[in-house]
Amino acid sequence: MGKKVTIVGAGISSLSCASFLGKAGYDVTILEKNSSIGGRGRQFSEQGFTFDMGPSWYWMPDVFEDFYKQFGYTASDFYDLKRLDPSYRVFWPDDSQSNIPANEEELFAWFEEQEPGSSVQLKKFLKDAAYKYQVGMKELVFKPSLKLTEFADMRILKGLFNMHLLSSFSGYIRRYFKNEKILSLLEFPVLFLGAMPKDTPALYSLMNYADISLGTWYPMGGMFKFFEAFERIAKENGVKILTDHEVTGIRYNGKTVTHVETAHGAFETDVFISGADYNHTDKKILSEKANYSDKYWDTRTMSPSSLLFYLGVNKRVPNLLHHNLFFDEAFEQHAKEIYQNPQWPSSPLFYASAPSITDPTVAPEGMENIFLLIPIAPDLTDDDATREKYFDMLMDRLEKHTGTSIREHIVYKRSYCIKDFKNDYHAFKGNAYGLANTLMQTAFLKPSLKNKKLTNAFYTGQLTVPGPGVPPGIISGEVVAREVIKKFN
Repeated sequence: MGKKVTIVGAGISSLSCASFLGKAGYDVTILEKNSSIGGRGRQFSEQGFTFDMGPSWYWMPDVFEDFYKQFGYTASDFYDLKRLDPSYRVFWPDDSQSNIPANEEELFAWFEEQEPGSSVQLKKFLKDAAYKYQVGMKELVFKPSLKLTEFADMRILKGLFNMHLLSSFSGYIRRYFKNEKILSLLEFPVLFLGAMPKDTPALYSLMNYADISLGTWYPMGGMFKFFEAFERIAKENGVKILTDHEVTGIRYNGKTVTHVETAHGAFETDVFISGADYNHTDKKILSEKANYSDKYWDTRTMSPSSLLFYLGVNKRVPNLLHHNLFFDEAFEQHAKEIYQNPQWPSSPLFYASAPSITDPTVAPEGMENIFLLIPIAPDLTDDDATREKYFDMLMDRLEKHTGTSIREHIVYKRSYCIKDFKNDYHAFKGNAYGLANTLMQTAFLKPSLKNKKLTNAFYTGQLTVPGPGVPPGIISGEVVAREVIKKFN
Protein backbone atom coordinates (compact mmCIF):
# COMPACT_ATOMS: atom_id res chain seq x y z
CA MET A 1 0.00 0.00 0.00
CA GLY A 2 0.95 3.63 -0.42
CA LYS A 3 1.35 6.28 2.24
CA LYS A 4 -1.09 6.22 5.14
CA VAL A 5 -3.72 8.97 5.15
CA THR A 6 -5.98 9.63 8.13
CA ILE A 7 -9.08 11.75 7.59
CA VAL A 8 -11.21 13.19 10.40
CA GLY A 9 -14.96 13.01 9.79
CA ALA A 10 -17.13 11.17 7.27
CA GLY A 11 -19.00 14.08 5.72
CA ILE A 12 -19.25 14.59 1.97
CA SER A 13 -15.89 16.37 1.54
CA SER A 14 -14.04 13.65 3.48
CA LEU A 15 -15.69 10.86 1.48
CA SER A 16 -14.83 12.66 -1.76
CA CYS A 17 -11.22 13.25 -0.71
CA ALA A 18 -10.81 9.68 0.53
CA SER A 19 -12.14 8.23 -2.74
CA PHE A 20 -9.65 10.16 -4.88
CA LEU A 21 -6.73 9.29 -2.59
CA GLY A 22 -7.75 5.64 -2.41
CA LYS A 23 -7.93 5.53 -6.20
CA ALA A 24 -4.41 7.02 -6.33
CA GLY A 25 -3.06 4.17 -4.18
CA TYR A 26 -3.02 5.73 -0.73
CA ASP A 27 -3.92 3.71 2.37
CA VAL A 28 -6.84 5.80 3.67
CA THR A 29 -8.67 5.58 6.99
CA ILE A 30 -11.62 7.82 7.92
CA LEU A 31 -12.27 8.34 11.65
CA GLU A 32 -15.85 9.46 12.34
CA LYS A 33 -17.04 10.80 15.71
CA ASN A 34 -20.68 9.78 15.29
CA SER A 35 -22.22 6.35 14.84
CA SER A 36 -22.93 6.83 11.13
CA ILE A 37 -21.41 8.51 8.10
CA GLY A 38 -22.75 11.67 6.49
CA GLY A 39 -21.83 14.47 8.88
CA ARG A 40 -24.58 17.08 8.68
CA GLY A 41 -26.22 14.95 6.01
CA ARG A 42 -26.92 11.99 8.29
CA GLN A 43 -30.23 10.16 8.23
CA PHE A 44 -32.31 8.57 10.97
CA SER A 45 -35.52 6.52 11.16
CA GLU A 46 -38.24 6.48 13.80
CA GLN A 47 -41.72 4.89 13.82
CA GLY A 48 -41.59 4.18 10.09
CA PHE A 49 -40.46 7.71 9.14
CA THR A 50 -37.06 8.29 7.53
CA PHE A 51 -35.59 11.76 8.00
CA ASP A 52 -32.66 13.38 6.21
CA MET A 53 -31.10 15.50 8.94
CA GLY A 54 -29.46 18.20 6.85
CA PRO A 55 -29.31 18.85 3.10
CA SER A 56 -32.70 18.54 1.42
CA TRP A 57 -32.12 20.38 -1.90
CA TYR A 58 -30.33 18.40 -4.62
CA TRP A 59 -28.90 21.19 -6.76
CA MET A 60 -26.04 21.21 -9.29
CA PRO A 61 -26.50 17.59 -10.46
CA ASP A 62 -23.56 18.08 -12.83
CA VAL A 63 -21.16 18.25 -9.85
CA PHE A 64 -22.37 14.85 -8.59
CA GLU A 65 -22.18 13.44 -12.11
CA ASP A 66 -18.62 14.72 -12.63
CA PHE A 67 -17.58 12.96 -9.42
CA TYR A 68 -19.22 9.65 -10.35
CA LYS A 69 -17.73 9.67 -13.86
CA GLN A 70 -14.21 9.76 -12.45
CA PHE A 71 -14.92 6.38 -10.84
CA GLY A 72 -16.70 4.83 -13.81
CA TYR A 73 -20.25 5.45 -12.59
CA THR A 74 -23.28 7.64 -13.17
CA ALA A 75 -25.89 8.75 -10.63
CA SER A 76 -28.40 6.23 -12.02
CA ASP A 77 -26.09 3.41 -10.91
CA PHE A 78 -26.95 4.33 -7.31
CA TYR A 79 -30.38 5.95 -7.22
CA ASP A 80 -33.33 7.18 -9.24
CA LEU A 81 -32.97 10.95 -9.59
CA LYS A 82 -36.25 12.78 -10.12
CA ARG A 83 -36.60 16.40 -11.19
CA LEU A 84 -39.27 18.18 -9.15
CA ASP A 85 -41.91 20.07 -11.11
CA PRO A 86 -42.97 22.51 -9.78
CA SER A 87 -39.56 23.08 -8.23
CA TYR A 88 -41.13 24.52 -5.07
CA ARG A 89 -44.03 26.58 -3.74
CA VAL A 90 -43.75 30.08 -2.23
CA PHE A 91 -46.25 31.50 0.26
CA TRP A 92 -46.38 35.31 0.08
CA PRO A 93 -47.29 38.10 2.58
CA ASP A 94 -50.57 38.79 0.72
CA ASP A 95 -51.70 35.20 1.48
CA SER A 96 -51.24 34.18 -2.15
CA GLN A 97 -48.98 31.36 -3.22
CA SER A 98 -46.92 30.57 -6.32
CA ASN A 99 -45.76 27.28 -7.76
CA ILE A 100 -42.36 27.89 -9.36
CA PRO A 101 -42.33 25.81 -12.54
CA ALA A 102 -39.35 23.73 -13.66
CA ASN A 103 -40.10 24.46 -17.30
CA GLU A 104 -38.39 27.71 -18.31
CA GLU A 105 -41.13 28.82 -20.71
CA GLU A 106 -43.70 28.44 -17.93
CA LEU A 107 -41.39 30.33 -15.61
CA PHE A 108 -41.03 33.15 -18.14
CA ALA A 109 -44.83 33.35 -18.22
CA TRP A 110 -44.95 33.55 -14.40
CA PHE A 111 -42.40 36.38 -14.45
CA GLU A 112 -44.52 38.26 -17.02
CA GLU A 113 -47.57 37.94 -14.75
CA GLN A 114 -45.64 39.64 -11.95
CA GLU A 115 -43.87 42.29 -14.01
CA PRO A 116 -44.50 42.94 -17.73
CA GLY A 117 -41.26 42.70 -19.70
CA SER A 118 -39.49 40.74 -16.99
CA SER A 119 -39.25 37.53 -19.03
CA VAL A 120 -36.90 39.31 -21.45
CA GLN A 121 -34.88 40.52 -18.50
CA LEU A 122 -34.84 37.02 -17.00
CA LYS A 123 -33.30 35.63 -20.20
CA LYS A 124 -30.52 38.22 -20.00
CA PHE A 125 -30.06 37.59 -16.29
CA LEU A 126 -29.82 33.81 -16.78
CA LYS A 127 -27.35 34.19 -19.64
CA ASP A 128 -25.05 36.17 -17.36
CA ALA A 129 -25.67 33.75 -14.44
CA ALA A 130 -24.81 30.80 -16.71
CA TYR A 131 -21.46 32.43 -17.52
CA LYS A 132 -20.76 32.88 -13.81
CA TYR A 133 -21.70 29.27 -13.15
CA GLN A 134 -19.40 27.97 -15.88
CA VAL A 135 -16.42 30.03 -14.73
CA GLY A 136 -17.20 29.76 -11.03
CA MET A 137 -18.20 26.10 -10.68
CA LYS A 138 -16.00 24.66 -13.43
CA GLU A 139 -12.80 26.64 -12.86
CA LEU A 140 -12.54 28.99 -9.88
CA VAL A 141 -13.76 26.45 -7.31
CA PHE A 142 -11.00 24.04 -8.32
CA LYS A 143 -8.30 26.55 -7.42
CA PRO A 144 -6.69 25.59 -4.06
CA SER A 145 -6.48 29.35 -3.32
CA LEU A 146 -3.04 29.04 -1.75
CA LYS A 147 -1.64 32.08 -3.56
CA LEU A 148 -2.93 34.99 -5.61
CA THR A 149 -1.00 33.98 -8.73
CA GLU A 150 -3.40 31.03 -9.24
CA PHE A 151 -5.83 33.65 -10.56
CA ALA A 152 -3.27 35.49 -12.69
CA ASP A 153 -3.87 34.15 -16.21
CA MET A 154 -5.80 36.51 -18.46
CA ARG A 155 -8.81 34.27 -18.97
CA ILE A 156 -9.33 33.92 -15.22
CA LEU A 157 -8.74 37.65 -14.64
CA LYS A 158 -11.28 38.48 -17.35
CA GLY A 159 -13.63 35.99 -15.74
CA LEU A 160 -13.22 37.61 -12.32
CA PHE A 161 -13.97 41.02 -13.81
CA ASN A 162 -17.12 39.71 -15.48
CA MET A 163 -18.22 37.93 -12.28
CA HIS A 164 -19.25 41.22 -10.64
CA LEU A 165 -17.35 40.41 -7.47
CA LEU A 166 -17.45 44.05 -6.38
CA SER A 167 -21.17 44.50 -7.08
CA SER A 168 -23.77 43.67 -4.44
CA PHE A 169 -26.23 40.92 -5.23
CA SER A 170 -29.12 43.10 -4.10
CA GLY A 171 -28.18 46.01 -6.36
CA TYR A 172 -27.33 43.71 -9.25
CA ILE A 173 -30.71 41.96 -9.46
CA ARG A 174 -32.48 45.33 -9.18
CA ARG A 175 -30.90 46.32 -12.46
CA TYR A 176 -33.11 43.67 -14.01
CA PHE A 177 -36.28 43.52 -11.90
CA LYS A 178 -38.52 45.71 -9.73
CA ASN A 179 -41.31 43.37 -8.59
CA GLU A 180 -41.03 42.40 -4.91
CA LYS A 181 -42.04 38.76 -5.44
CA ILE A 182 -39.43 38.31 -8.16
CA LEU A 183 -36.76 39.95 -6.00
CA SER A 184 -37.63 37.72 -3.02
CA LEU A 185 -37.53 34.63 -5.21
CA LEU A 186 -34.07 35.51 -6.53
CA GLU A 187 -32.73 36.51 -3.11
CA PHE A 188 -33.88 33.38 -1.28
CA PRO A 189 -30.77 31.23 -2.02
CA VAL A 190 -28.63 34.10 -0.69
CA LEU A 191 -30.37 33.98 2.70
CA PHE A 192 -28.28 30.89 3.48
CA LEU A 193 -24.98 32.28 2.18
CA GLY A 194 -24.26 34.24 5.32
CA ALA A 195 -24.84 37.91 4.56
CA MET A 196 -27.52 40.39 3.62
CA PRO A 197 -28.11 40.40 -0.16
CA LYS A 198 -26.62 43.91 -0.26
CA ASP A 199 -23.38 42.52 1.27
CA THR A 200 -23.16 39.41 -0.94
CA PRO A 201 -21.19 39.60 -4.22
CA ALA A 202 -23.29 39.50 -7.39
CA LEU A 203 -21.16 36.48 -8.34
CA TYR A 204 -23.74 34.40 -6.48
CA SER A 205 -26.36 34.88 -9.16
CA LEU A 206 -24.82 31.57 -10.24
CA MET A 207 -27.10 30.11 -7.52
CA ASN A 208 -30.11 31.37 -9.48
CA TYR A 209 -28.80 29.59 -12.56
CA ALA A 210 -28.48 26.40 -10.51
CA ASP A 211 -32.04 26.84 -9.27
CA ILE A 212 -33.80 27.87 -12.47
CA SER A 213 -31.82 26.28 -15.29
CA LEU A 214 -30.24 23.19 -13.72
CA GLY A 215 -33.27 22.43 -11.60
CA THR A 216 -34.24 21.00 -8.25
CA TRP A 217 -33.90 17.21 -7.99
CA TYR A 218 -34.53 14.46 -5.47
CA PRO A 219 -32.88 11.03 -5.15
CA MET A 220 -35.68 8.55 -4.44
CA GLY A 221 -35.11 7.00 -1.02
CA GLY A 222 -33.81 10.25 0.43
CA MET A 223 -30.79 12.53 0.24
CA PHE A 224 -28.75 9.98 2.15
CA LYS A 225 -28.70 7.88 -1.05
CA PHE A 226 -25.80 9.91 -2.41
CA PHE A 227 -23.89 9.51 0.86
CA GLU A 228 -24.30 5.76 0.46
CA ALA A 229 -23.03 6.08 -3.11
CA PHE A 230 -19.94 8.00 -1.96
CA GLU A 231 -19.34 5.48 0.83
CA ARG A 232 -19.51 2.60 -1.68
CA ILE A 233 -17.05 4.32 -4.02
CA ALA A 234 -14.67 5.06 -1.15
CA LYS A 235 -14.73 1.45 0.07
CA GLU A 236 -14.29 0.13 -3.48
CA ASN A 237 -11.09 2.19 -3.54
CA GLY A 238 -9.78 0.62 -0.35
CA VAL A 239 -10.89 3.28 2.15
CA LYS A 240 -11.55 2.09 5.71
CA ILE A 241 -14.29 3.94 7.62
CA LEU A 242 -14.41 3.68 11.41
CA THR A 243 -17.44 5.22 13.15
CA ASP A 244 -17.60 6.04 16.89
CA HIS A 245 -13.94 7.06 16.62
CA GLU A 246 -13.70 10.66 17.80
CA VAL A 247 -10.29 12.22 17.15
CA THR A 248 -8.93 13.90 20.28
CA GLY A 249 -5.44 15.03 19.25
CA ILE A 250 -2.31 14.41 17.24
CA ARG A 251 1.30 13.50 17.85
CA TYR A 252 3.91 15.17 15.74
CA ASN A 253 7.64 15.20 15.20
CA GLY A 254 8.83 18.69 14.32
CA LYS A 255 6.65 19.74 11.41
CA THR A 256 5.17 16.32 10.68
CA VAL A 257 2.04 14.68 12.09
CA THR A 258 2.95 11.09 13.00
CA HIS A 259 -0.14 9.78 14.82
CA VAL A 260 -3.82 10.65 15.15
CA GLU A 261 -5.22 9.96 18.61
CA THR A 262 -8.64 8.55 19.55
CA ALA A 263 -10.09 6.85 22.63
CA HIS A 264 -9.50 3.56 20.79
CA GLY A 265 -5.80 4.23 20.36
CA ALA A 266 -3.46 6.15 18.08
CA PHE A 267 -3.35 5.71 14.30
CA GLU A 268 0.02 6.06 12.62
CA THR A 269 -0.17 8.35 9.61
CA ASP A 270 1.85 9.98 6.86
CA VAL A 271 -0.84 12.53 5.96
CA PHE A 272 -3.45 14.17 8.20
CA ILE A 273 -6.64 15.66 6.71
CA SER A 274 -9.50 17.14 8.70
CA GLY A 275 -12.99 17.27 7.31
CA ALA A 276 -14.25 18.19 10.78
CA ASP A 277 -15.09 21.73 11.84
CA TYR A 278 -12.00 23.83 11.05
CA ASN A 279 -12.07 25.84 14.28
CA HIS A 280 -12.45 22.67 16.36
CA THR A 281 -9.61 21.02 14.45
CA ASP A 282 -7.36 24.00 15.15
CA LYS A 283 -8.23 24.49 18.83
CA LYS A 284 -8.87 20.95 20.09
CA ILE A 285 -6.95 18.62 17.77
CA LEU A 286 -3.94 20.56 16.50
CA SER A 287 -3.71 22.86 19.54
CA GLU A 288 -0.38 24.77 19.41
CA LYS A 289 -0.05 23.81 15.72
CA ALA A 290 -3.29 25.62 14.88
CA ASN A 291 -3.42 27.63 11.68
CA TYR A 292 -5.36 30.53 13.18
CA SER A 293 -5.77 32.35 16.49
CA ASP A 294 -8.92 32.82 18.53
CA LYS A 295 -8.89 36.46 17.43
CA TYR A 296 -8.96 35.39 13.78
CA TRP A 297 -12.00 33.17 14.36
CA ASP A 298 -13.82 35.80 16.38
CA THR A 299 -13.58 38.20 13.43
CA ARG A 300 -15.02 35.72 10.90
CA THR A 301 -18.51 36.34 9.56
CA MET A 302 -20.51 33.15 9.92
CA SER A 303 -23.42 31.91 7.86
CA PRO A 304 -26.63 31.08 9.74
CA SER A 305 -27.42 28.30 12.11
CA SER A 306 -30.86 26.69 11.99
CA LEU A 307 -33.72 25.61 14.17
CA LEU A 308 -35.00 22.35 12.71
CA PHE A 309 -38.03 20.18 13.41
CA TYR A 310 -38.50 16.61 12.15
CA LEU A 311 -42.18 15.68 12.27
CA GLY A 312 -44.11 12.49 11.61
CA VAL A 313 -47.79 13.28 10.94
CA ASN A 314 -50.42 10.52 10.91
CA LYS A 315 -52.34 11.95 7.95
CA ARG A 316 -51.59 13.58 4.60
CA VAL A 317 -51.19 17.36 4.71
CA PRO A 318 -52.85 19.24 1.83
CA ASN A 319 -51.54 22.31 0.02
CA LEU A 320 -47.84 21.49 0.36
CA LEU A 321 -45.32 20.55 -2.31
CA HIS A 322 -42.04 18.72 -1.69
CA HIS A 323 -40.32 22.10 -1.06
CA ASN A 324 -42.16 25.10 0.38
CA LEU A 325 -40.83 28.58 1.19
CA PHE A 326 -42.87 30.57 3.68
CA PHE A 327 -42.14 34.15 2.65
CA ASP A 328 -45.33 35.34 4.35
CA GLU A 329 -43.31 37.66 6.60
CA ALA A 330 -40.80 40.44 5.83
CA PHE A 331 -37.58 39.13 4.25
CA GLU A 332 -35.56 42.23 5.17
CA GLN A 333 -36.46 42.09 8.87
CA HIS A 334 -35.53 38.43 9.27
CA ALA A 335 -32.26 38.93 7.38
CA LYS A 336 -31.30 41.82 9.68
CA GLU A 337 -32.00 39.66 12.74
CA ILE A 338 -29.60 37.05 11.41
CA TYR A 339 -26.78 39.24 10.09
CA GLN A 340 -26.91 42.82 11.38
CA ASN A 341 -28.39 42.58 14.88
CA PRO A 342 -28.16 38.88 15.81
CA GLN A 343 -31.19 37.77 17.80
CA TRP A 344 -34.01 35.27 17.73
CA PRO A 345 -36.20 36.45 14.84
CA SER A 346 -39.44 38.27 15.56
CA SER A 347 -41.37 36.96 12.53
CA PRO A 348 -39.14 34.44 10.75
CA LEU A 349 -39.32 33.18 7.23
CA PHE A 350 -39.14 29.39 7.19
CA TYR A 351 -38.81 26.39 4.92
CA ALA A 352 -40.95 23.25 4.96
CA SER A 353 -40.09 20.06 3.16
CA ALA A 354 -42.51 17.17 2.73
CA PRO A 355 -40.48 14.49 0.89
CA SER A 356 -43.27 11.94 1.43
CA ILE A 357 -45.20 13.80 -1.30
CA THR A 358 -42.56 12.64 -3.79
CA ASP A 359 -41.28 9.50 -2.07
CA PRO A 360 -43.68 7.02 -0.37
CA THR A 361 -40.78 5.16 1.26
CA VAL A 362 -40.00 7.91 3.81
CA ALA A 363 -43.30 7.70 5.73
CA PRO A 364 -45.89 5.03 6.54
CA GLU A 365 -48.79 4.83 4.09
CA GLY A 366 -51.25 7.68 4.49
CA MET A 367 -48.85 9.72 6.63
CA GLU A 368 -46.57 12.72 6.04
CA ASN A 369 -42.88 13.31 6.72
CA ILE A 370 -42.32 17.02 7.38
CA PHE A 371 -39.01 18.86 7.89
CA LEU A 372 -39.13 22.48 9.08
CA LEU A 373 -36.21 24.94 9.11
CA ILE A 374 -35.79 28.50 10.37
CA PRO A 375 -32.42 30.14 9.55
CA ILE A 376 -31.16 31.92 12.66
CA ALA A 377 -28.07 33.80 13.80
CA PRO A 378 -25.27 31.54 15.12
CA ASP A 379 -24.37 31.30 18.81
CA LEU A 380 -27.75 32.36 20.18
CA THR A 381 -28.96 31.02 23.54
CA ASP A 382 -30.71 27.76 22.70
CA ASP A 383 -33.18 26.20 25.16
CA ASP A 384 -36.29 24.03 25.01
CA ALA A 385 -38.67 26.88 25.84
CA THR A 386 -37.39 28.92 22.90
CA ARG A 387 -37.66 25.95 20.56
CA GLU A 388 -41.27 25.39 21.63
CA LYS A 389 -42.12 29.06 21.17
CA TYR A 390 -40.97 28.89 17.55
CA PHE A 391 -42.58 25.51 16.98
CA ASP A 392 -45.96 27.00 17.95
CA MET A 393 -45.30 29.98 15.70
CA LEU A 394 -44.56 27.69 12.74
CA MET A 395 -47.56 25.47 13.45
CA ASP A 396 -49.90 28.47 13.49
CA ARG A 397 -48.71 29.55 10.06
CA LEU A 398 -48.49 26.05 8.63
CA GLU A 399 -52.05 25.24 9.71
CA LYS A 400 -53.28 28.57 8.37
CA HIS A 401 -51.75 28.11 4.92
CA THR A 402 -52.55 24.40 4.56
CA GLY A 403 -56.06 24.85 5.92
CA THR A 404 -55.85 21.79 8.15
CA SER A 405 -55.02 20.83 11.73
CA ILE A 406 -51.55 19.35 12.16
CA ARG A 407 -50.57 19.62 15.84
CA GLU A 408 -52.85 16.86 17.13
CA HIS A 409 -51.79 14.56 14.31
CA ILE A 410 -48.07 14.67 15.11
CA VAL A 411 -46.96 11.19 16.19
CA TYR A 412 -43.21 11.89 16.11
CA LYS A 413 -41.33 15.11 16.81
CA ARG A 414 -37.65 15.97 17.20
CA SER A 415 -36.01 19.39 17.31
CA TYR A 416 -32.42 20.25 16.43
CA CYS A 417 -30.65 23.55 16.99
CA ILE A 418 -27.44 25.34 18.01
CA LYS A 419 -26.64 23.09 21.00
CA ASP A 420 -26.97 20.01 18.78
CA PHE A 421 -24.75 21.42 16.04
CA LYS A 422 -22.10 22.07 18.69
CA ASN A 423 -22.47 18.65 20.36
CA ASP A 424 -22.69 16.51 17.22
CA TYR A 425 -20.31 18.36 14.89
CA HIS A 426 -18.28 20.68 17.16
CA ALA A 427 -19.70 23.39 14.89
CA PHE A 428 -18.09 26.78 15.56
CA LYS A 429 -20.76 28.98 17.19
CA GLY A 430 -23.27 26.28 16.28
CA ASN A 431 -23.23 27.30 12.61
CA ALA A 432 -25.09 25.16 10.10
CA TYR A 433 -23.57 26.37 6.82
CA GLY A 434 -19.98 27.45 7.46
CA LEU A 435 -18.50 30.86 6.70
CA ALA A 436 -20.51 33.62 5.11
CA ASN A 437 -19.82 34.10 1.40
CA THR A 438 -18.77 37.73 1.66
CA LEU A 439 -16.12 39.26 -0.62
CA MET A 440 -13.56 39.26 2.22
CA GLN A 441 -14.12 35.53 2.76
CA THR A 442 -13.88 34.41 -0.86
CA ALA A 443 -11.18 32.24 -2.52
CA PHE A 444 -7.73 32.88 -0.98
CA LEU A 445 -9.36 34.93 1.80
CA LYS A 446 -10.95 31.78 3.23
CA PRO A 447 -9.14 29.63 5.83
CA SER A 448 -6.34 27.81 4.01
CA LEU A 449 -6.64 24.16 3.07
CA LYS A 450 -3.00 23.69 4.18
CA ASN A 451 -1.65 23.95 7.70
CA LYS A 452 1.17 26.50 7.90
CA LYS A 453 3.09 24.80 10.72
CA LEU A 454 2.77 21.15 9.70
CA THR A 455 3.92 19.93 6.31
CA ASN A 456 1.51 17.00 6.10
CA ALA A 457 -1.70 18.50 7.54
CA PHE A 458 -4.66 19.65 5.42
CA TYR A 459 -8.27 20.78 5.81
CA THR A 460 -11.31 20.03 3.67
CA GLY A 461 -14.98 20.94 3.94
CA GLN A 462 -17.30 23.88 4.33
CA LEU A 463 -15.00 26.25 6.23
CA THR A 464 -12.23 26.16 3.63
CA VAL A 465 -12.27 26.45 -0.18
CA PRO A 466 -14.47 26.54 -2.12
CA GLY A 467 -17.15 26.94 0.58
CA PRO A 468 -20.37 25.58 2.12
CA GLY A 469 -22.92 23.27 0.54
CA VAL A 470 -22.84 19.71 -0.76
CA PRO A 471 -21.53 20.40 -4.31
CA PRO A 472 -18.70 22.67 -3.02
CA GLY A 473 -17.96 20.00 -0.39
CA ILE A 474 -17.54 17.37 -3.11
CA ILE A 475 -15.17 19.70 -4.95
CA SER A 476 -13.27 20.59 -1.75
CA GLY A 477 -12.45 16.91 -1.24
CA GLU A 478 -11.12 16.61 -4.79
CA VAL A 479 -9.05 19.81 -4.50
CA VAL A 480 -7.38 18.63 -1.27
CA ALA A 481 -6.73 15.17 -2.72
CA ARG A 482 -4.97 16.80 -5.69
CA GLU A 483 -2.78 18.83 -3.33
CA VAL A 484 -1.83 15.74 -1.33
CA ILE A 485 -1.03 13.78 -4.47
CA LYS A 486 1.01 16.67 -5.88
CA LYS A 487 3.03 16.94 -2.66
CA PHE A 488 3.58 13.29 -1.78
CA ASN A 489 3.87 11.66 -5.19
